[in-house]
Amino acid sequence: MENLLHLYAQPYDPAYPLVSFDERPCFLIGELVEGLACQPGKVAKEHYAYSKHGSCVVLAAVEPLSGQRLVRVYSQRTQKEYTEFMLELAALYPAAVKIRLVQDNLNTHSPNSFYCHLSAGEAFSLTHRFDWHYTPKSASWLNRVELEFSALARQCLNRRIPSQTQLEREVLAWAAERNQRSVKITWQFTVSQARETLNRGYTKVNSVNKKYQKT
Repeated sequence: MENLLHLYAQPYDPAYPLVSFDERPCFLIGELVEGLACQPGKVAKEHYAYSKHGSCVVLAAVEPLSGQRLVRVYSQRTQKEYTEFMLELAALYPAAVKIRLVQDNLNTHSPNSFYCHLSAGEAFSLTHRFDWHYTPKSASWLNRVELEFSALARQCLNRRIPSQTQLEREVLAWAAERNQRSVKITWQFTVSQARETLNRGYTKVNSVNKKYQKT
């Protein structure tokens, strides 16, 4: 946790862009009964009945300090999709020395995925484009891309979307608009605040950490 919070406090450096990545499943839901359109003084209404059309997954990477993001929609999230996404992400930073990549510990989120779908030379080169940083278990809130997914859910996925094609079209339009406006993410939780707010955990590990306890 402290490693990530320390990274988040660093100034923007184009040679070492700091990017947060994760995946989000999306269920495809259609209408069985057409809803009622908006009328003067009344909101639109939808019928409680719906139809299920399977699911897909949104892969997203966001660079909070530049306000740029890469978003893609796939039918599944395997090593293949992860590798394709990381190839595209690396191509966005041709001049970067290293891309500092923050992600969780899902089994596909490792260089092993690259070696399964690229030649050894290509996999090695792609692996070394990244400086890998993993969130602790049960701490997805430390990944800043979760804030991006929250905005996506509220602004784009807050209604029934029946097909992957439609969902992809709308998600990509949403991401393009945010990139155009360079919507950034401001992170305020610091190492010192963590040592105070989560002091019980620090003290459990080592009683000397009680000195950081908020008074």
